[in-house]
Amino acid sequence: MHPNALFRIKGDAATERAIIEALVREIGFGMVFAQTPDGPRVGQAALFITDDGAVQFHLANGNALTKYLAGSTALVVVNGPDAYISPDWYDGPDQVPTWNYVSLEMEGRVRAMDSDGVTALLDDLSAENEARLEPKSPWTRAKMDSAKFDRMLGGITGFEMEVQAWRPTLKLSQNKTEEERLRAADELDKLGKRAMAHFMREWVK
Repeated sequence: MHPNALFRIKGDAATERAIIEALVREIGFGMVFAQTPDGPRVGQAALFITDDGAVQFHLANGNALTKYLAGSTALVVVNGPDAYISPDWYDGPDQVPTWNYVSLEMEGRVRAMDSDGVTALLDDLSAENEARLEPKSPWTRAKMDSAKFDRMLGGITGFEMEVQAWRPTLKLSQNKTEEERLRAADELDKLGKRAMAHFMREWVK
């Protein structure tokens, strides 16, 4: 997390929580870090955030993290768009290269889910993401053989993390003038970095 307070979310707790949950839903993928007897390990996972703010995910049983995760304190990191920022896009001679990025750290205790919970998680994940593909008819597990689904379900473990700390960073050139920030966003657009350009235009108030 960048220490500069300019790169924090502005607003009250409810506003911050809404933006954080929107980031998790929009990006939908992250990295899960935890300490194990074999050393620090990381797993990559699709993420689902519940109505009460818990973060759910699943890992393959063969993942080096899976057998140690339940009951531990873990860190989930969600990375959004990022982009190199050239000093030439800012005013003045004494600028330096930098990198803009969107990132969210979530820390909390993890519990393992039972098979019904994992099934519900998979249904929620597919429904949330299939909805973005409209007008395509959504995929559901009713389209696959139930015995095969059960076999595949046996190869994964679902987890739920009770988030005890949120640490978001939105580094979007807030330490520059509006003119400089928008100029840099225009340059990023030319390079195809449209997601970061969008954040720099719309998420800085």
